Amino acid sequence: MIKIFFRTLRLLLMPFMLLWARLGMPKGMVRAVEAQKKIDAECLSLALYHFKTCPFCIKVRREMARLSLTIDLRDAQHDPVHRAALLQGGGKIQTPCLQITDAQGAVQWLYESEDIIKYLQQRFS
Repeated sequence: MIKIFFRTLRLLLMPFMLLWARLGMPKGMVRAVEAQKKIDAECLSLALYHFKTCPFCIKVRREMARLSLTIDLRDAQHDPVHRAALLQGGGKIQTPCLQITDAQGAVQWLYESEDIIKYLQQRFS
């Protein structure tokens, strides 16, 4: 019964969450072309597993927009391939989760929106 209540609530709030996410998206940082190309190349080693209407995911995507980051977005809610990859790699289905691959190919899974935002700010601000 509780599950049905929250599922219904989520369905009712979804359009408002998506509108809030779209209207609240900040303008990105403007960098020199070469600096932006370097950051875009660094972003190729990152992927954000997210749910479209999750408020914590929206918060991370806003910070990505503010920092002008082109990080691959992977829908772990509706795409079973991404959901399975998140579970296998990170160990749990929790979003947002930032997958960080270093130069040697080692993968780190970073959960919690505040931790992800701090990581992005330290690396790209």
